[in-house]
Amino acid sequence: MTSPNSILVTALLLLLSFQLLYTISEAIVPSADTFSYVNEGDFGEYIVEYDADYRTLPPFSNPFQLCFYNTTPNTFTLALRMGTVRSESLMRWVWEANRGNPVGENATLTFGTDGNLVLADSDGRIAWQTNTANKGVVGLQVLPTGNMVLHDGTGTFIWQSFDSPTDTLLVGQSLRAGGASNLVSRASAENNIDGPYSLVMEPKRLALYYKSANSPYPMLYWTSVEWFTVDVGSVTNGSLINLTLTSVPDTDEGFLYYLTFDYYITNPLSGWNRNMAFSRYNNTLSYLRLGIDGNLKFYTYNPNVQGVSWELVYTFLDRNSIEGECQLPERCEKFGLCEDNQCVACPTPFGLSGWSKDCEASKVTSCQASDFGYFKLDGVDHFMTKYTTGDWVSNQWDCESKCTKDCNCMGYFYHTADSRCWIAYDLKTLTRVGNSTHFAYIKAPYNLSLNGIRL
Repeated sequence: MTSPNSILVTALLLLLSFQLLYTISEAIVPSADTFSYVNEGDFGEYIVEYDADYRTLPPFSNPFQLCFYNTTPNTFTLALRMGTVRSESLMRWVWEANRGNPVGENATLTFGTDGNLVLADSDGRIAWQTNTANKGVVGLQVLPTGNMVLHDGTGTFIWQSFDSPTDTLLVGQSLRAGGASNLVSRASAENNIDGPYSLVMEPKRLALYYKSANSPYPMLYWTSVEWFTVDVGSVTNGSLINLTLTSVPDTDEGFLYYLTFDYYITNPLSGWNRNMAFSRYNNTLSYLRLGIDGNLKFYTYNPNVQGVSWELVYTFLDRNSIEGECQLPERCEKFGLCEDNQCVACPTPFGLSGWSKDCEASKVTSCQASDFGYFKLDGVDHFMTKYTTGDWVSNQWDCESKCTKDCNCMGYFYHTADSRCWIAYDLKTLTRVGNSTHFAYIKAPYNLSLNGIRL
């Protein structure tokens, strides 16, 4: 039997729920704070990233400003720009609303009384929106951190740009596990669509992936798994929740500022940090960028430098890192052998030749095993072999059989010491290694040459 007290509690909860729903539905953006900006007029005069044309919009908080920009005519992206006009610095695009879905001249950005922020093309097509209509939004702000927010009457964020990064992570911004906030590279300076590289926060690690049109899945080329072994012993009993980029002054030295990853782990809930880079001036205005080449780099803003004020303070895969530049999938562009951070040779069925940007793997157009063979490279690895275990096979011929039966396979990599096999759906950069038990076998049409091809 239900007690009178429980009935009363239920009734009060229902009343509060109705009041909350009514409050939200009645909350509107004051007419004075609504706007509709049209993409038209003269372009800005200062230098910006990708040598883009741009038009500034009123939402602004130094050094961040909302803009329309394009790198090809009539294909505009709504974005946040970071940089100061006074020093004519190269201003950077640190967040984008509609990458890959551009709008044209006379497009509109509208913020109505219902609290929805909508980007629409001149024909009315909606290219992007926050989907916050009638959810209690009463205002829009660009914060000094570079976070653009829609907030309710209590200041709570109903929507924020920090939740949907593109290729850049600002100080105070987080990556979340589960693929909710990956970084995705830009395709090229001219082509503003998603590129092939992504930074993903997984339950046990950060991971960098390369995706090619020929591959059924993204290929791993870097992970942070060793960080958590060093920093916290293990994440075996828990999972990563998020990672936040922070700026921390060094209290011991007094003149250093660190860019730090703060990350949080479940079971038990706990947090750690890892210093990633440092500068000798306040680096609050800094960011992490997943570049067009698939590399991760930290940049920080130096207010003491005239002209171009952005300083590169750390690169994940460079000449001084353990992995080096050869770990970048496209270090040698379409195809090439990399050694000591340099592209040193172009592998061919006839042997190694001098590398150039024209180096490319021979195209195999037939799926018939009788129409192609393999040429062998000794002491060579693929970028994916460093961070993946491959498949165990009983012998090399089993590995070759897998590649031969797979029409999309471009070659395979085999380690004789532990009988490990990797099927490669894209080749790109191969790395010279000192281990004589590591071999590469690259597909080539049978009619090219018998030299070096094992039949």
